[in-house]
Amino acid sequence: MIALLVAGAVALVFTLLLTPLFIKLFHRLGWGQFIRDDGPQSHHTKRGTATMGGIVLIIGAVLGYFVGHLVGRDSVTLSGLLVLFLMVGLGFVGFIDDFLKVRRQRSLGLGGWAKVLGQVIVGVVFATIALVVPTGNGKPPASTMISAIRDVPWLDFMVLGTVIGTILYLAWIVLLTVSTSNGVNVADGLDGLATGSSILAIGSYVIIGFWQSNQICGGVRLDESTRHACYSTSDPLDLAVVAAAVCGGLIGFLWYNTSPAQIFLGDTGSLGLGGALAGLAILSRTELLLVLIGGLFFIVTGSVILQRAYFKITHGKRIFRMSPLHHHFELKGWAEVTVVVRFWIIAGLCVAAGVGLFYLEWIARVG
Repeated sequence: MIALLVAGAVALVFTLLLTPLFIKLFHRLGWGQFIRDDGPQSHHTKRGTATMGGIVLIIGAVLGYFVGHLVGRDSVTLSGLLVLFLMVGLGFVGFIDDFLKVRRQRSLGLGGWAKVLGQVIVGVVFATIALVVPTGNGKPPASTMISAIRDVPWLDFMVLGTVIGTILYLAWIVLLTVSTSNGVNVADGLDGLATGSSILAIGSYVIIGFWQSNQICGGVRLDESTRHACYSTSDPLDLAVVAAAVCGGLIGFLWYNTSPAQIFLGDTGSLGLGGALAGLAILSRTELLLVLIGGLFFIVTGSVILQRAYFKITHGKRIFRMSPLHHHFELKGWAEVTVVVRFWIIAGLCVAAGVGLFYLEWIARVG
């Protein structure tokens, strides 16, 4: 518990106090945002705003995690390290993309397939370690079953055999990591939108991880009457520590990222945050619940897919004035702050529904 509180506090203080120094450094390095010509015209005033702010966030979260463990005298776990690896790995892919943008002074960095390839490589490494390397309890952090609120026994990839099952498992984990990281990336189009929404989504895993740690199979706090409903997650409390560290960093960062933003997450931050969110869902065995918890990210990504599909089918017609969805409302005349706050509300409702469903499943099992 001490590690959780310290991790969040250290990450928050780091980003809150040091982000201004990074803003000055990024300006000196010429790391300013490039605005695409086909975007909303009001966004052209943001050109030159410091970007790659995900560097500050990732450093703060990683530092908070390790300091929390040092102060709390707890051992780091494979589960926690894997989530950090996914965040840092995808953040590095995003950094390459951001760096190429500012160097070329274009809104396009890595090619679409090159970016996906980087995400796939990081996802495969994460999935392989999570499935093969055992934790302190002798079991690997991940499961070969698809999970909803916990593992679903009849959705085990290994019933198809070791070779096919492993390939499908890797494909499933890669799908989750790529779709979630790109979902957060698509939502990062307005000042504070992705940052605030990520606080809500990743913050839910502080609650989920803490609850699972109290009800973990074999745990000393598990009541005999609820033993049949215990969770088989590995190191859930450490997952909560990671989530607290990321949330603390996000809260401090939001101080400078809210409208008018002094610094942007960039792909470095948005892809890294998506990686952290996906890793928490996979290792807490709540993969399908992520559709609710990260509901806003799936909604805005869905708006892009729907727009493109409709455009091709109808040979040039559009459903929205512009996609992703938040730009549609901007072009309808909504103020940027109004769009952001209302989308935060939607994100909060999605998270509340996800956490509520998580708890209702527990009540149904023990009731």
